[in-house]
Amino acid sequence: LYPTTKKSQCFEATRGIQHTAVRQAHRKYEPNFHDKYGNLVLLGGAAVFTAVWGYVFTQVGMEWGLSPVGRVTPKEWRE
Repeated sequence: LYPTTKKSQCFEATRGIQHTAVRQAHRKYEPNFHDKYGNLVLLGGAAVFTAVWGYVFTQVGMEWGLSPVGRVTPKEWRE
């Protein structure tokens, strides 16, 4: 009796898995958050990134050229 019970349990499990797979295959696709808003979020982030760095580069007044060329004049040579 044990081998028959074991086979029937295995069959029930297999049938349950197949039933779930079929049910999921026939279900209509529902878009998730990323499908609905993914591109909008990406474009919004790119706009904020560009705006913040644009402000930093133009308005903060940082001195970006740290080279002393043109600002430092050499002293006369002493012999």
